[in-house]
Amino acid sequence: MAEKFNYVTKLDVKFDHLEKMDIPEMVKACKDKWFNQTLTKVNDSVVRLGIVEGEYHWHKHDNDDEFFFVLEGQLLIDLEDKTIDLNPGQGVTIPKGVMHRPRAPKKTVMLMVETSEIQPTGD
Repeated sequence: MAEKFNYVTKLDVKFDHLEKMDIPEMVKACKDKWFNQTLTKVNDSVVRLGIVEGEYHWHKHDNDDEFFFVLEGQLLIDLEDKTIDLNPGQGVTIPKGVMHRPRAPKKTVMLMVETSEIQPTGD
C-alpha cells in the first residue's frame, strides 16, 4: 500500500542498542515528502522517525495503539469527530481501532512508538 500512496516506509531497524542516533542528520538527508524509518526496537515495540509533509490516508490499527510525538513542525491527526493539533513537544496516543488520518501542513519531524508487528498503513 505504501507504493500506492507514494510513502517511503522502512521497517528495518536502523540502529542497534547502544548505537548513537543523529536525528538532525537524518532529517537533513531526507528528500521524501512522507518518510518513516524504524530507529530501534525496545522490547516488543519500535521507535520510528517520521519526516512528513502532506497527508496520509484514513486508516486504523485493529490491535495496536500508536503514539505520536512532534519534534519539529505541526502534525494534525484527524479523527472521525475532531482534529488533534500537535506542535513541537506535544504528543498523543491513538487507541487501537480508532480511524485516523495524520497530516502535516508543513515539513514535520516526529517520533512514533508502536508495536513491532503493526502495519503502518493500517489493517
